[in-house]
Amino acid sequence: MVKKWKVQFPAPTGMEERTAYLYLPESYQWDSWKRYPVLYMFDGHNVFFDSDATYGKCWGMKEYMDKTGTQLIIAAVECNHSPDNGRLKEYSPYSFSDPKLGEIEGLGKETMEWFIHTFKAEIDRDYRTLPDRAHTFIAGSSMGGLMSLYAVLEYNQVFSRAAALSPSIWTAPVRIKNLIKNAELEPDTVIYMDYGSRELSFHSGMAKIFGKVTELLITSKIMAECRIVPGGNHCEASWEKQIPFFMDTLLYELRNEA
Repeated sequence: MVKKWKVQFPAPTGMEERTAYLYLPESYQWDSWKRYPVLYMFDGHNVFFDSDATYGKCWGMKEYMDKTGTQLIIAAVECNHSPDNGRLKEYSPYSFSDPKLGEIEGLGKETMEWFIHTFKAEIDRDYRTLPDRAHTFIAGSSMGGLMSLYAVLEYNQVFSRAAALSPSIWTAPVRIKNLIKNAELEPDTVIYMDYGSRELSFHSGMAKIFGKVTELLITSKIMAECRIVPGGNHCEASWEKQIPFFMDTLLYELRNEA
């Protein structure tokens, strides 16, 4: 089942009301002693329902979870829809400039502080979670993919595993590379990262940037699975097809705990 409710989010446009989403496995209803790992996701409106999705197509996470019986809670929050590049600001760890977008103020740190100290705290308080680092994951696509990569590197004491689909590392490649080099990481850190073959040409030098970030992840002794998705594109329909891949990576060696 998926619960929906409103939360107050300190977005770039000021404190505003957002829709939060929470997926609970069927077993949550009858196994009152069981506690669950939690996957936090960005762009919550695109995760579960076509009717809520920006372009009318969601990831289909509920269908995947129900079909596979995966014993995991998913918590997600709707993004900022402000026409003044609200989502970009909210999901940018670093400020950057772009010829088409202009100057973007990076408020990703503020976003993560809210996710960790307000949203995660609420989920852990109200639901039977396994709140420790080993059972706390994060995932997203595009700018949400960038934020997932940033979160597991910068807040490694909170998140042990991340899935970054089509991450927008083109916005600040040097800063991301330096973050990987300098991050203080636990040896069990796991990262799934992919990029669609059809979207590689959307930004100059993207294949080279993706390759360098992959190399740095591996040389930093992160357990990384990095893929170029054959025919993959920058859309929810493509990211939906990657769910089995990134979920297997996030839950590798943990499924036996269920």
